[in-house]
Amino acid sequence: MKIFADLHLHSHYSRATSNKMNIENLERYAKIKGINLLGTGDFTHPSWLDELKRSLIEVGNTGLFQFKDKSIYFMLQAEVSNIYNQDEKTRKIHNVILAPSFEIVEQINDFLKNYGKLASDGRPILTNINCAELVESLINISRDTVIIPAHIWTPWFSLFGSKSGFDSIEGCFKDKTKHVFALETGLSSDPAMNWRLSSLDNFALVSNSDSHSPWPNRLGRELNVFDIEMKYKDIINAIKNKNPKEFLYTVEVDPSYGKYHWDGHRNCNVCLNPKESRKYHDICPVCGNPLTIGVEHRVEELADRKEGFVPKNAIVFKTLLPLSELIAHIYNTQPFSKKVWTESTKLIKSFDSELNVLLNANRENLKLLVNERLVDLIIKNREGKLKVQPGYDGVYGKLILDGKISIKQPQKRIDSYINK
Repeated sequence: MKIFADLHLHSHYSRATSNKMNIENLERYAKIKGINLLGTGDFTHPSWLDELKRSLIEVGNTGLFQFKDKSIYFMLQAEVSNIYNQDEKTRKIHNVILAPSFEIVEQINDFLKNYGKLASDGRPILTNINCAELVESLINISRDTVIIPAHIWTPWFSLFGSKSGFDSIEGCFKDKTKHVFALETGLSSDPAMNWRLSSLDNFALVSNSDSHSPWPNRLGRELNVFDIEMKYKDIINAIKNKNPKEFLYTVEVDPSYGKYHWDGHRNCNVCLNPKESRKYHDICPVCGNPLTIGVEHRVEELADRKEGFVPKNAIVFKTLLPLSELIAHIYNTQPFSKKVWTESTKLIKSFDSELNVLLNANRENLKLLVNERLVDLIIKNREGKLKVQPGYDGVYGKLILDGKISIKQPQKRIDSYINK
């Protein structure tokens, strides 16, 4: 069975998250996107866990769940923020947790509540427990529990983050590294960047959206594609074993699109590549404050291989920007605008899902529905031929076409005009 899986997202109980992030909307927009397996997000939050228990039914003994429409599967998933001191430095590391049953989730939550207020945020802050201790404790609860370091290069809250991370996986997880078999690349890096570190060769690289809203331009913007049975253990084993016949590929946005790809200082509109930053000693040339060091710079610091190296048996990836970004560029508007929603809906109704439009729809059939400029963008997107001005210091990257950067005018929120 072909599985399109986004295994890291959040509920409406997480900070800075849409109040539309509920199971019903997740199911609705996952179908529009073309996803058939989603993480639940935030199972550590008591109120969200109650909603999940009321809404979801386990499918046989698969370790996966479904909502009333029974078209989308869900995997129990959460993200925690470990904040602690190690080696005279404050560490702030986000970790994704996966589990196959509500019983195991209850035990996990009973343990985690000793280290943080689980009801305070969908992504709770845990103190006085380091990442190695977290892994050991969760594995002791159940060997089926999976811990995946989240968006491992993000400056502020990640394994290799320039602000509060480590220089190696072993530095973070110590002797419990043996229980960590997958790493989440995050929006600002792709597998090719991670392949430059030989120390990561034994780890599977997974990609997820970390979405804070259910809309198709956020949900599944990065995901994993499998060809296996829809079972928790089969999916986990496919990731762990890195079998290219089962774990087919990941879908990635161009890493330049991510909010922390290059270095910079948002308040001064300063965006610099690593070479330029080093020239300024990582200091903003406008105001003199430290730059936020981005992912490409951090990869350069830790890499022991040149660009272009591909490890043996690496899982391949495809680079795609969301359909809404392409349409917004053509019409010089926001991805959330009514025009974008109308045009994308037209395509999705004809080709069943956004992913099918982006990955498979042929040029001639596309030309019957939308203008040729948009068709060209869709094909170039599929072929990895689009260019993006890099994001920096919390600012998303911008699509470049014919030397022009997208200029987007303010629009209403998407939920102001879609069908309720």
